Amino acid sequence: MISAVVLAAGASTRFGSPKQAVLLEPVVQRVRGSAAIDDIVVVLGAHDVETSARSVPCPDWEHGPGASLRCGLAALGDEVEAAVVVLGDGPALDPRAIDRVVTAWRDGRAERVAATYGGVRLHPLLLARGVWDQVPDSGLRSLPAQLVPCDDLDPPGDVDFADDLIR
Repeated sequence: MISAVVLAAGASTRFGSPKQAVLLEPVVQRVRGSAAIDDIVVVLGAHDVETSARSVPCPDWEHGPGASLRCGLAALGDEVEAAVVVLGDGPALDPRAIDRVVTAWRDGRAERVAATYGGVRLHPLLLARGVWDQVPDSGLRSLPAQLVPCDDLDPPGDVDFADDLIR
């Protein structure tokens, strides 16, 4: 079983209001578009927003993205083999990127598998269960991963400011 963990715990200080209220549900719908995902867990922290997916609170969200990810992973059942991590502020996430990352993991069984766009490592990122206890507070960007080119797809985006929605 493969689950998705959608990280949506941040304070949205640069955005000016809870960006999760605007961006989270479109991201959840895109994750649902993946044929590889069996379950979705949304991690909330600073803002309690409505979502159509199962959500879990993360009281330690201020410690960084790794703390939020650990909350999401802890909410997954024993039957989950791997988790696909996506950001709740990436509204252009293509479900095919999720499918590619999962396929690459199934084919090679690397512990971490990440999508790249134009050579830049972004999301989604798959974590095999064996490395769930190795998530630092700063997140996983500095840890190695098998890279899966998704150059023909739009990158997921990263909305930090309300003006980013207009672009």
